[in-house]
Amino acid sequence: MRKWFAALFALAVLTGYVSAKEQEGAWTTDFAAAKELAKKTGKVMFVNFTGSDWCGWCIRLKENVLTKKAFLNYAKDNLVLVEVDFPEKKPQMPVQQKANAALMRKYDVEGYPTILLLNGDGKELARLEYKDYSPEEYVEYIKSALKK
Repeated sequence: MRKWFAALFALAVLTGYVSAKEQEGAWTTDFAAAKELAKKTGKVMFVNFTGSDWCGWCIRLKENVLTKKAFLNYAKDNLVLVEVDFPEKKPQMPVQQKANAALMRKYDVEGYPTILLLNGDGKELARLEYKDYSPEEYVEYIKSALKK
């Protein structure tokens, strides 16, 4: 029964049927819902363009920063987390592939990882790259980029 519920919840998130509040604090692939949440809360969208299963720097960013307490604590209060993934081995729904490709074109992303900080209107505030920072240093990097 739990597996069935988890599958339905995942489908609801992908199709936008889960409210923005329910997605708050978690990674989402639903750009429109993330935009709505950012606008509603005044948070900044942290959009991670990644090749999650093949890009070495993307994997390092996730393992060394994006899953660590210092980053997650900052994100909880300040960011709406969005993953725009271009996997090679993991299956991905065709509708998600098309949406991700459209975002890549719209924001002129040329490599991975690329991190965009966007406001609730989808306007680019800053463009970040992966630097071999500690999670605490990466949070400071984000804060510094947002001050410019």
